[in-house]
Amino acid sequence: MRTARKRTAAAVLLTAALALTGCGAGSGGSASDGKADAAAKPAEAGREGAADGSAGSGAAGKPAAKVPEQKHVIRTAELSVEVKDAAKALTDARRAAVDAGGRVENESTQRVDGTSLTSQIVLRVPQERYDSVLAALSGAGKLLDRRADAKDVTDQVVDVDSRIATQRASVARVRALMNRAEQLPDVVTLESELSRRQADLEALLAQQASLKDRTSLATITLHLSEAEKAVPDEPVEEESRPGFGEALGGGWNALVGVAAWIGIVLSALAPWLVVALIGFLLWRRLVRPRLAARDRDRGPEVLPDSPVRNAAGAAVAPGATKAPQPREAPEK
Repeated sequence: MRTARKRTAAAVLLTAALALTGCGAGSGGSASDGKADAAAKPAEAGREGAADGSAGSGAAGKPAAKVPEQKHVIRTAELSVEVKDAAKALTDARRAAVDAGGRVENESTQRVDGTSLTSQIVLRVPQERYDSVLAALSGAGKLLDRRADAKDVTDQVVDVDSRIATQRASVARVRALMNRAEQLPDVVTLESELSRRQADLEALLAQQASLKDRTSLATITLHLSEAEKAVPDEPVEEESRPGFGEALGGGWNALVGVAAWIGIVLSALAPWLVVALIGFLLWRRLVRPRLAARDRDRGPEVLPDSPVRNAAGAAVAPGATKAPQPREAPEK
């Protein structure tokens, strides 16, 4: 009987805890309203007490002044400034952030065209020193661009704080149920639920830390660039007549260049010349002697006798006597 009663009691407690936790986690707005009502009740009590006191003393009653709610604002700014010396301006920006109680988030510097520097630096400064640091950075040189933004996240901060309080209470209730649970299935279920709710609590705590960091420190992004430096024009040299030494050197260089090209051409033709020389030697030593020996074996070629012709050009038979030639008259 006692075991059955314990199991029933554990099941009822587990169901009630899960129902209460679900309602508490899903009603962040109602928790915020409850906080607002709780904060409003002391103010009303203060007003009533002030009214009673003023009535007892006979003075005119005045409502008590409300304590102003703390604002949570995320401030960001981006500046583009043209300076004469980017390295010096970058050092001054670092010093301004550190003197204000802030820090340097990140920094990058590069050289453009080998002549001028450009730098970008991200500064985090306290909210109360934001305006003074921003004015100092803007006056470091010629202001090219300035953009500033302020985002009110008071409602988000209040909501996250309320959800964290609710989630912590939920985790505490589940742990209390685990301490009273005796059955293994109940312990396993409660452990799984506790792990999930602890993970949700850690996510809310991380979100709260991020909001606190962004609302306590403002972010300023500063772009520094140097003015373009004028490059002096190079003087134009007047054309002059080349001297004897320059002409001689130019001719020698031309000769050396031609000789080099000739050497290159001969080097390219060398394999062909070697093959041609070997072919010529083979023809002279082997082919030419054989042709000469063949011509000697044939003997001299006999040509037919040409007919004898007389003075008139007519052919004369062989053995015929020649016609007498007329004698020339003696000179007188």
